[in-house]
Amino acid sequence: MDMETLMAQAQSLQTKISAAQDSLATMHVKGIAENGMVVVDMTGRYDVVSVKIDESALSDGVQKLSEMVATAYQDAKNKADVLIDKTMSAITGSMSE
Repeated sequence: MDMETLMAQAQSLQTKISAAQDSLATMHVKGIAENGMVVVDMTGRYDVVSVKIDESALSDGVQKLSEMVATAYQDAKNKADVLIDKTMSAITGSMSE
């Protein structure tokens, strides 16, 4: 493989990755804790868009609420990780073509 072909492939890959990152910024996942008492909405770039807390979650105390928020955030992050892996795998899988 010559250097020109290699550079063209690298540029193509860079363009595809950039497009995938832009796409991930518009995709959303929801992390849920305690049957929906706390819901974290996050993009595929880990940007937290919103945190919704059911009023009934407030009666469990600050410590429990903190745990629910952390659990919902981690759930959203795990789902975003899967989304990112799937999106990037589609790109890297096409490299062998």
